Amino acid sequence: MLKSAFTADLVEAGCDEVGRGCLAGPVVAAAVILPKNYEHELLNDSKQLTKEERLNVREDILRDAIAWAVGEVSHTEIDEINILNASFKAMHLALDQLAVSPQFLLIDGNRFKPYRDLPFECIVKGDASYLSIAAASVLAKTYRDLLMRKLSIEFPGYGWETNVGYPTEEHRDGIRTLGITPFHRKTFQLLPSQLELFED
Repeated sequence: MLKSAFTADLVEAGCDEVGRGCLAGPVVAAAVILPKNYEHELLNDSKQLTKEERLNVREDILRDAIAWAVGEVSHTEIDEINILNASFKAMHLALDQLAVSPQFLLIDGNRFKPYRDLPFECIVKGDASYLSIAAASVLAKTYRDLLMRKLSIEFPGYGWETNVGYPTEEHRDGIRTLGITPFHRKTFQLLPSQLELFED
């Protein structure tokens, strides 16, 4: 069962990002402040939920959260500052937009760039441990999945409607056949051998 809080006396925001390992599209992060002692029977790491469950849980989070926000860093900026820094920036952008100021941050993962002077705790697999991080993972994933499905209409043939930019065989076959799009991350290894990008 996921925990509702890390500290009982501070306003906590859970943060998580999605899209670090993708070959195309932005990295997206969310920050969520839930009510104290919040409970939800389905809320879990977004990867453990079906698409339908994520969308249903998303509506509950938007209704119940004290504050929530989503931050996005483009594929272009990922290429400029690298994916780790882009992930930190996406979290910071989400935190910037919260309508309520948190006093403590719960970060999914093992690294984080400090935000202002707020204390924080990095928790590996935190989205499977704390409700606020799980809520952030659901918001970030549903936001990004929808964005990539919209892009798949403009750029068919890469399977983004299902793989949402991750390096599946279908995605890489699309790159081999069609080349790269303006939304691909050029600093990433788009194919097992980058030479394939330049072969006739």
